[in-house]
Amino acid sequence: MKESSVKVTFAGNPLTLLGNEIKVGDSAPDFNAIGGGLAPVKLSDFKGKTVIIAVYPSVDTSVCALQNRRFNDEVNNLNEVVVLSISCDLPFAQSRFCAAEGLENIITISDHKDLDFGEKYGFVIKELRLLTRGTVVIDKAGIVRHIEYVPEVTNEPDYDATLKIVKAL
Repeated sequence: MKESSVKVTFAGNPLTLLGNEIKVGDSAPDFNAIGGGLAPVKLSDFKGKTVIIAVYPSVDTSVCALQNRRFNDEVNNLNEVVVLSISCDLPFAQSRFCAAEGLENIITISDHKDLDFGEKYGFVIKELRLLTRGTVVIDKAGIVRHIEYVPEVTNEPDYDATLKIVKAL
């Protein structure tokens, strides 16, 4: 995997991102991941829908939990929008977290096996083999309309910027 030019830090320490840096206006690359029940999930499964991809390192951190709760709540106010919540957590941990938190509006998927999403979208943290925090918005035509690589992994994403783009689509 090639190194990305995107700069992120964890608690102020620089990290190296790997993969292809995606930009607004790009066609969203299809990717393979693993969903609940170990079923394969692809971006193309949601063709014709607006998709928010909420990217995070692990459900076992407080900021990641906040991010998932927020998108779970927000999707109730959005029409024809799917939220894919992706990390390298195992599907079992993702399902356990969602059940414990009562999160029923997001679709959790795992990139742990092949890092296919992380590589195609440039979210792989080289030093940790986890995904960095961020969001991607893909319109119904499959075009990237918003992307955020959160500069400091311990911070939450800019929800307002993401939601503004989604509501304008």
